[in-house]
Amino acid sequence: MATTVETETLLEHKESEDRSTTKKQSNPSFVLQAPNKTEFEDRAIPRLEDSRSVLVQVQYTGICGSDVHYWLHGRIADFVVTKPMVLGHESSGTVVEVGAQVKTLKTGDRVALEPGIPCRYCDRCKEGKYNLCSAMAFAATPPYDGTLAKYYVLPEDLCYKLPDHVSLEEGALLEPLSVAVHIVRQSNMKHGDTVIVFGAGPIGLLCCAVVKAFGASRVVAVDIQQSRLDFAVQFANTAAFIPDAASSAQDNASRLLQDNGLDSGADIVIDASGAEPSIQTGIHALRTGGTYVQGGIGRPEITFPIMSACTRELTLKGSFRYGPGDYEFGLSLIATGKIDVKKLISKTFAFEDAEQAFHTVKAGKGIKTLIAGPP
Repeated sequence: MATTVETETLLEHKESEDRSTTKKQSNPSFVLQAPNKTEFEDRAIPRLEDSRSVLVQVQYTGICGSDVHYWLHGRIADFVVTKPMVLGHESSGTVVEVGAQVKTLKTGDRVALEPGIPCRYCDRCKEGKYNLCSAMAFAATPPYDGTLAKYYVLPEDLCYKLPDHVSLEEGALLEPLSVAVHIVRQSNMKHGDTVIVFGAGPIGLLCCAVVKAFGASRVVAVDIQQSRLDFAVQFANTAAFIPDAASSAQDNASRLLQDNGLDSGADIVIDASGAEPSIQTGIHALRTGGTYVQGGIGRPEITFPIMSACTRELTLKGSFRYGPGDYEFGLSLIATGKIDVKKLISKTFAFEDAEQAFHTVKAGKGIKTLIAGPP
């Protein structure tokens, strides 16, 4: 029978073990509680649910426009935040645990995360369009938590090992770069094509860089902010154009083509802005038989120049996230130096300053904002 002293000692030892276990299992997370309300929560470390998954310690996360939209409004279209949700989906980190059947990764590998898990069984998945899977579990899209936490679990095939010379910061930018790669692939662009990109935010800038890497003979970036256009000229060697807000879409398109020696129209137009005037101008700026790709998200319904699209037999395509091969190709563009994504990084915030980082993005400061950690 234990003495009172022995019992107290055992209880103290158990309490110490419990505190130690709790500390080791802590998973600091940046959580959206409601529109305009975030909190830091200490959540449990996610478990490996199957033998082909890995546990990653997240080290950098970029802030996307969708993250800011959820933060401000609590919803995007039919995706509504109904319970606390961890934000973030543009991340990189280090593998800290692997499942028993993982063959391509090991503890200590640095990886970029593709943050959406498709069902792998539906018709869209089987035909190689898993980005259109209706059962997609995508990070920071209700009801699924995002990557702004210390730990995150993904299947091994959605974690892309970074070459030694590619930094974790660059790895975090592989997600938006893959969006741009997918947009450009949707256009079926050929070497020598002329391309106009509307919107010089992160995705638009990356689209400019990708079409350059694909061999575009001329690229024109269009935006209403001179500073962003100046950056586009330096970052992707583009021409630049500012539309006149008082002019019609047809007049802006005519001036855009004339100023850039594209009298017959551009082969490809990409909209990365989602703005109705840009979409209208883009349609009028295409050559007969040209291709238009919508990558930016704006109002759910707009006035669209359908007659112009029909009579000139334009090809119109949407683009959603990324699909097979987009991450691999994006990583090759970074690894070979064809696109220097580091130039996009304006500022990196500590994890405890995550809300300040969101305010910075909301204010339109810089190009790309990263959040480090948590440590």
